[in-house]
Order: sequence, then C-alpha cells, then structure tokens
Amino acid sequence: MSKNSEPTLSRTPALRALVPEPDRYLIVAGLGTPCFDAARLTDDGDNLFAIDGAMGTATAVGTGLALAQPRRRILVITGDGELLMSLGSLPTAATAAPPNLSILCIDNAAWGLTGFQRTHTSFRTDLAAVAAGSGIPASTTVAVPADLPAGKSLLEDDTQVTFVVLRVPPEPPEPYAFERDGPLCRTRFRDHVLGGAPSAAVTR
Repeated sequence: MSKNSEPTLSRTPALRALVPEPDRYLIVAGLGTPCFDAARLTDDGDNLFAIDGAMGTATAVGTGLALAQPRRRILVITGDGELLMSLGSLPTAATAAPPNLSILCIDNAAWGLTGFQRTHTSFRTDLAAVAAGSGIPASTTVAVPADLPAGKSLLEDDTQVTFVVLRVPPEPPEPYAFERDGPLCRTRFRDHVLGGAPSAAVTR
C-alpha cells in the first residue's frame, strides 16, 4: 500500500484484525499510546511487557527477547514517535534476524499523548521503506481494509523478521489501564515466560 493513501482504519478494530489471537505472542509494547493499545488487546495479560518509562526501546527489547526465547512468537507493538527515537534498532533486528520476531508500528503521524505534534511520518518519512532499507526482509503498510489480510499474514510469518506499519488517523488516545509498576510488570512477565507453555512453536 502506498504511504500516500489516506488511512481509513480505526486503530483498535484494525489492531484486533491484525492480531486476532494475542495469546500466541509474547508482546512488548512501546511507551505511550501503544501501551494502551496492547493492554486493551490482551486485557493487560501476563504475556504483555509494557514499557512505560523508556521511550525508544521497544524494538531492541523485543529483538533481545526473540533471541533469548527462540521457540516463542514475539510481537513488538510500537508507535511512529517511539520508533523514530531509535531507528538504529531496525538494522539491529535485521542483522540479528530472529525469525520469531514481528514488529507492528501504529503510525498516526503524531505524538498523541503530548499534544499531537506532527512526527516525521506526517512529512516524508516512510517507516516501511526504512525497515526494508535496514535489511528487514518483509515489510508492508496497512492503511485501508483491503490491506489487513496481507498485514495479518506477515505478522504471523515465523520464517523471518517482519515489519508492518498500521497507518491510522491522528485520533485522540483511548486510555486503558495497564500495570505501570515496573518491577511488578517485569516479574509478572518473567514468570509467564519461564512458567508457561510456548506460545507457538517456530518452524525452522
């Protein structure tokens, strides 16, 4: 899908269409509105590690988790503002190449929690193109309903690192309660990772 197409998808239903079975994944959410999105998607489940205090780290944390847990499916849910702070994490993910890693960037072209200042994606930056140029082998943009099946399929691909941009209009954030106590969130997530059955076997 062209970056120039006007997005027509609302973020919550689009996210549910792209990730209909969130329990299949260990999910790392980037600071800001993506934490609300991921908590709503999982009902703040034990499989969610919401990064509430370190902007720009979600993709790096997700890459490390994918390398440490090669038999689990890892999904990073981040936003355009969060990812723009750490674009170097994309070539790192591409170089490490864990096949169990998928990255979903919800791009509303704005910093939604701080006053809707425009991000670079509202001008010329195309994050799917940045991911491809970083060496991520499969990337796509989802902006209209017809794009959803391809985006869902890419996120479920367990043979390579994948990257999906979900472009949405700059709507006001919809807050959703999630565990914001860092040590408690870490312990809850660690217990889930070490004590639960694998989310989904990764074929090699």
